[in-house]
Amino acid sequence: MVKRPDTKGKRIRRHKRVRSKISGTPERPRLNVYRSLKHIYAQLVDDVSGVTLASANSLEKGFDAAGGNVTGAKRVGELIAERAKTKGIETVVFDRGGYLYHGRVAALADGARSGGLKF
Repeated sequence: MVKRPDTKGKRIRRHKRVRSKISGTPERPRLNVYRSLKHIYAQLVDDVSGVTLASANSLEKGFDAAGGNVTGAKRVGELIAERAKTKGIETVVFDRGGYLYHGRVAALADGARSGGLKF
């Protein structure tokens, strides 16, 4: 019998390990990333009060790129940076969500940096 590795469980364990070390504050919130096969999501989270300050994803109305590729992820990063700027947020802590810093996750981070966020 062929056993498949539990990739989702491994990602969740990696995410918990990363989350034990980083936390978002009102001055420097956590930029959380979640990616599915078709879409990508980003949130700015204040872990002290447990509040989402801003969010952006590839499912929004008027989104001009596909969320399942690198260009869409970069556009989501630029959107979250715009929304952070309107809230007065300039620096964040990047939380890759247990994913490798590669491909769409790295493109989202680059888009956020090009939009003016520092991390």
